[in-house]
Amino acid sequence: MGKPGRWVLSQLIRSVKEKHKIDFTVANIENAAGGFGLTEPISQKIMSYGVDVQTSGNHIWDRNDIFLYLEEPENKVIRPANYPSGAPGFGSCLFQLPDGRKVGVINIEGRVFGRNIDCPFRTIDGELSLMRDQVKIIVVDFHAETTSEKLAMARYLDGRVSMVIGTHTHVQTADEMILERGTAFITDVGMTGPHSGVIGMKTRPVLARFLTGIPHRFAVASDDVKLAAVVVEVDDETGNAISIERLMIDFDGKLPEGYTIERGGGVEDGTDS
Repeated sequence: MGKPGRWVLSQLIRSVKEKHKIDFTVANIENAAGGFGLTEPISQKIMSYGVDVQTSGNHIWDRNDIFLYLEEPENKVIRPANYPSGAPGFGSCLFQLPDGRKVGVINIEGRVFGRNIDCPFRTIDGELSLMRDQVKIIVVDFHAETTSEKLAMARYLDGRVSMVIGTHTHVQTADEMILERGTAFITDVGMTGPHSGVIGMKTRPVLARFLTGIPHRFAVASDDVKLAAVVVEVDDETGNAISIERLMIDFDGKLPEGYTIERGGGVEDGTDS
């Protein structure tokens, strides 16, 4: 979420990856540029911090200059797969680890209280039909508003993908689980960024909009910065999840035992809030 989110990511991601022995990292970046959308330079910075694939959601369209960048498959930035034909970019990708293992990533967006786009359930069936013969480990970022649609998707995909990780609502849920057929699930992974306002934005303009009904310009908050994540262990042979652990690391206060700050990591140029 904005510069505070990018900054805490740059400072902690290497330590988190080392502590939890992480081989592969996915970050949802739809609010990375000032809280709205993404730019190419910011995407490249996030990759340089140690993120392997970037997923997104409805805010990926907030900046028109990102459209051409989304058409470049080598950048590993994907948008929800269930936008109609003709939308820029790709809804899934394959990533090969240095040791030769492959990971598939699919980005999908919900429709309940959202946009009138293609059916996420039917769309992901098509994505899986193209990917399943090539890879066993499959990560799904389901960017949706309601808890019911997210859990329904996880039940629908149970045993067919390694994990379904919910995004969009910015509030980390406490329902991480492994479903009956081996798919890990959490309704929402939470927000990496400032937690002092209202889901990442400064409080005053948000309250003004609720109280008056008049649109106000929102700005990214700055305090109570946290890194939110889940760590999932997956069986290489079956693609099934073995465990899922929820993380919420408070960076404003004392760091939890076992984590370190990346000294000199993450150079921000000051051009974006």
